[in-house]
Amino acid sequence: MNIKGKRVLITGADGFIGSHLTEVLFQRGAKVRALSQYNSFNNWGHLENVDCKNEIEVICGDVRDSHFCEVITKDIDVVFHLAALIAIPYSYVAPDSYIDTNVKGTLNICQAVLKNGCEKVIHTSTSEVYGTAQYVPIDEKHPLQPQSPYSASKIGADAIAMSFYNSFDLPLIIARPFNTYGPRQSARAVMPSIITQIAAGAKEIKLGDVSPTRDFNYVLDTCNGFIALAEADNCLGETVNIGSNFEISVKDTLELIKKIMKSDCEFIIEEQRLRAAKSEVFRLWCDNKKITELTDFKVQYPIETGLELTVDWFTNEKNLANYKTGIYNV
Repeated sequence: MNIKGKRVLITGADGFIGSHLTEVLFQRGAKVRALSQYNSFNNWGHLENVDCKNEIEVICGDVRDSHFCEVITKDIDVVFHLAALIAIPYSYVAPDSYIDTNVKGTLNICQAVLKNGCEKVIHTSTSEVYGTAQYVPIDEKHPLQPQSPYSASKIGADAIAMSFYNSFDLPLIIARPFNTYGPRQSARAVMPSIITQIAAGAKEIKLGDVSPTRDFNYVLDTCNGFIALAEADNCLGETVNIGSNFEISVKDTLELIKKIMKSDCEFIIEEQRLRAAKSEVFRLWCDNKKITELTDFKVQYPIETGLELTVDWFTNEKNLANYKTGIYNV
């Protein structure tokens, strides 16, 4: 499949990864329908700032409504399903909403795609479903461990999606990205939290545990992974990691950010930013062999390059003004 000319729907297009994916798909020649969660302000989230917003179809609604999902998937070739609640700390506070959005929303999209005969649906998973690594690098056969209500909801969503492939031959691929970062990311994530605090002049940067390791991926690499899976003809029914096969601790990542920003700040642990011991995921390192064998995916942005681009974006005064650096964003 060539994505050029295809009619694509992106759920969660108003979010961090979704807005970048919207731009990349438009640039690749796809005909884009972008879903923004309905709100009375008629605000399209990050779609407000994409260059192509006047050249795509933006619709507002909610994947928790099954009838709405049926309507928005009509006349669509490929669905990229990214709509989800993703903040781990907030899942401790409001787990029921994660089941409604992540599990029931996925069910609604799968039923709608099946009824409308779309060619393919790319369902978005997360590396959080693996929990703390039992072995590294983590391949797709690694056991799933629900270490937070968020990860549990995504395990459930993945299971619902795969059940539709097994039961009804839904043309489905599960994309499982590892930790994505870049411009527009929420301040709840570690990199924006650090960058915005330093940019605001803080000398003591408040953090949670800095010992965990992650496989960080620049957002455009993640988007290219989604599209590579959509274009591949040999991935139906597969769960595929999207990652760089590179592990780095949060502490070492923060030292890279300090170097880029020429900062001499110190980091302090703030109690409210710590996860419960059994809920913290201490190690994530992606085995990306499967995606590189099935598709033409290659990492294009090493972490130093991605961090420089991210710092440039967040330190722009216009962008920084949208972040409340003095408040812990759950």
